[in-house]
Amino acid sequence: MKPAPFDLVVAESWDEALDAVSEMGEDAQVLAGGQSLVAMLNMRLAKPSVLVDIGRIPGADIIEIDRGTVRIGAQVRQRSLERHSDTPTNLPLLAEALPHVGHVQTRSRGTVCGSLCHADPSAELPLCLVALEGDVELVSNRGKRTLSAEKFFTGLLSTARSPDEIVRAARYPMAKKEHGYAFSEISERHGDYALVNCAAIAGSNFIRLAVGAVADRPIARTWQTTDLLDIEAELNDFAWDLNATDNHHASARYQRDAVRTLGVSTIKKSIARFIEKQRGQCQSKPA
Repeated sequence: MKPAPFDLVVAESWDEALDAVSEMGEDAQVLAGGQSLVAMLNMRLAKPSVLVDIGRIPGADIIEIDRGTVRIGAQVRQRSLERHSDTPTNLPLLAEALPHVGHVQTRSRGTVCGSLCHADPSAELPLCLVALEGDVELVSNRGKRTLSAEKFFTGLLSTARSPDEIVRAARYPMAKKEHGYAFSEISERHGDYALVNCAAIAGSNFIRLAVGAVADRPIARTWQTTDLLDIEAELNDFAWDLNATDNHHASARYQRDAVRTLGVSTIKKSIARFIEKQRGQCQSKPA
């Protein structure tokens, strides 16, 4: 299929882009990488009157450290973040999750912020943002604001972004030396949509687990314990609270079982990495 007719605005600055979305409102769509949007245009699931291309705005492709977070600009490709030399150290959770985002070809086109805006509940990057309690920077002609991940994602392919706003950057908190991080996913084939995915963070006195692809958005829960027996009991309640429903990929029962089994294995992996870090720190201290 071919997309419905639309006008194209190629913005050379944020002011140009913001003027366009402010004028057109819900009739405008923002194009960064286009990995999801172009497919939706071709299938006519999206029919904007105007497409606002932000791909030429200077400085929007930056990856930088900002107050304990990794700030990722709106033009940063998923593959660029994956290959960035500091990602394994600063964002080990994303370093483990990014290879599961589609395929190399799609990651070379898709942007990090574009994936967040698309808000697919099975997507890996929104899951990691929720797990790490990151946030999203939005700008408009009215000003700028920052929304936490849990406030930004509002439902299936839905966010709290207003029609006249553009996501300028995402901020993922940098890894802490005393924490362990782990990601796991079940899909029919590597690169396919996840049936269930999990991101876990382990500390000395807490476990945090985020689950994607079951509810209409990624959901996280934190337990103030590292006792696996306690967590397994709580995880069963968590699996039910996600309100899984039957779909053509998996039954609700399968999804609940997957949350319990994959959740436990991901938590165990994060605890093992936490313990490994503690041992490494002890060995590095002078006698």
